[in-house]
Amino acid sequence: MLNRALNWMKRQVSISYRCSKMLVLALLAICVVNSVLQAETFPVPAGDFAPLSYIAMRPIDEIVIDGEFSEASWQAAALTEDFVDIEGDLKPLPYYRTRVKMLWDEEFIYFAAVLEEPHIWAKLTQRDAVIFHDNDFEIFLDPNGDTHDYYELELNALGTLWDLLIIKPYRDRNQVAVNAWDIRTIDYAIGIEGSLNDPSDTDSLWCVELKLPLAVISELANMPMPPRDGDFWRLNFSRVQWETQIVEGDYVKIPGKPEYNWVWSPQGLIAMHYPERWGYLFFSNLPVGSLATPGTYQIPASEEIKEALRQIYYLQKQYFMDHGHYARSLRSLGAKPVYWQGKRLKLRYERYSTGYLITSPAAPELPSYRIREDGLIW
Repeated sequence: MLNRALNWMKRQVSISYRCSKMLVLALLAICVVNSVLQAETFPVPAGDFAPLSYIAMRPIDEIVIDGEFSEASWQAAALTEDFVDIEGDLKPLPYYRTRVKMLWDEEFIYFAAVLEEPHIWAKLTQRDAVIFHDNDFEIFLDPNGDTHDYYELELNALGTLWDLLIIKPYRDRNQVAVNAWDIRTIDYAIGIEGSLNDPSDTDSLWCVELKLPLAVISELANMPMPPRDGDFWRLNFSRVQWETQIVEGDYVKIPGKPEYNWVWSPQGLIAMHYPERWGYLFFSNLPVGSLATPGTYQIPASEEIKEALRQIYYLQKQYFMDHGHYARSLRSLGAKPVYWQGKRLKLRYERYSTGYLITSPAAPELPSYRIREDGLIW
């Protein structure tokens, strides 16, 4: 009797063990499935690195900020290319045209933007409100191109301004925007061909004319100020456009309809805060209307090396999401080789407990560049 009881207990323990093991395996399987389903993908710009460029020249007469662009300088200044969708060729072209002109002198940089719009409206009136909740025009400036410490300005058709200092792109830090940063000496005006907030008629366009003091930009530019002939900044423009319907004589955004983002130089993804994808603004000492010598203001070939380092940074971002730490070697990332003038560059990789540093060596006509875990490149 005792032996039968002991055998029965052993069978129960064995069954219990097998059931527990199956339960553990089932829970592990669920965890794996959930992990796969919840796996994050770091957003990487689509398309080739092909930023646009613009040459800003010197004005030939005094610029009066009135939103009219009547000066001879503005008449002579070149227009940018038409804005496109922020994702570039992945999306259709905008249905309204947007273009910009730029000038500069020893004290200021000037902007003149023209936005076609048959129904001009704006509601926000408080400075530093989130202006892109209205239709708006936006300027992004990164003078030294390191992707940190850059500037953002947003304006609606009422002339309400949101000016921001951005410490780092949002992908590299949770709180990056300094909303309390205000430009006290900025001068701007809105021009309107049509009416504002009147759905009963059809409008033509609205304009933004803005004069930005170089002294403000110089505080964090890490660049000569005023710029020298041939210097360049990274810059882009954005236009946020909402679709509306008329309800009881008022413009109302269509519920559930996302905004359009139209830009000068395409980003390759729906994110303006990838400064490495912005265009190039060159500064020329020539009077506006002059013909620049071909080849004088061109994007340096060395910028391609920065872009190659940036691609490795993207890979590191994804690797960290997948593994919780940065790669132990560049080989484990599957990074592509980096070449300069047909020769492969030997990159140096230093990994720390909280980050990393990748250095490209100096070569003929090429300085050494570095990029670290928060995307700063110098």
